[in-house]
Amino acid sequence: MPVWEATALVAIGVVAGFINVLAAGGSMLTLPLLMFLGLPPQEANGTNRVTIVLQSVSAVANFFRAGAAYIGLSLRLALPAVVGSLLGAWLALQVGDVLFEAILITVMAGAGITMLLPQPQLDTRPLTPERLTPLIYLAMFGIGLYGGFIQVGVGILFVVVLYRVLKIDLAQVNVFKVLIVLVYSVPALAMFLWFDQVRWGYGLLLALGSITGAWLAVKVNMSQRGAMWIKYLTLAVITAILLRLLFG
Repeated sequence: MPVWEATALVAIGVVAGFINVLAAGGSMLTLPLLMFLGLPPQEANGTNRVTIVLQSVSAVANFFRAGAAYIGLSLRLALPAVVGSLLGAWLALQVGDVLFEAILITVMAGAGITMLLPQPQLDTRPLTPERLTPLIYLAMFGIGLYGGFIQVGVGILFVVVLYRVLKIDLAQVNVFKVLIVLVYSVPALAMFLWFDQVRWGYGLLLALGSITGAWLAVKVNMSQRGAMWIKYLTLAVITAILLRLLFG
């Protein structure tokens, strides 16, 4: 791997990890980058899972150190997501390159528009086991299916189900999200590994940058206005990537 490619992977990983903490959407940078560096869409999709798993491990460890204790409920929500992720990863491996790129472009455009929408202020309450209805488990299966297939923008789906439907506090939503993503991403990564669609060198360099970026974001005391600027900068980069995918 040329030095400039390794540098780009770490640098974009840092940016992706940073914005994942402050605005979300890191995979909208890392997945196209892997494709721009010459990886076929299937390999890029599989390699991106290395970053997701390792960054999720880091995030979960940080939440545990901060005293988060939602393991039981998270595992209950993660079980249908695991089944969905295995099916989603298998489906992704059956899709041709042209169709996958079209899906990626559509998903990135939709996620970018969603990032512009204001977040409503809701009256929230803690999640309890009796609130986990069959519909919620079905929604978790759907999120796992989507995450196993492409992962890009999956945080939006968690916000819809956990915040808007279950009305869980956003801080608690983040804890559930990283725990569930970690649990379902491991078997999804295993599926891509089974089909030899993971480039470890690329994935580990991205993960190194991503974990560093997430750590920096936690340490930076950024104002709400500063976070909004990061969000708009992210959208500008996503727009440039979309144009590259469409016309490159």
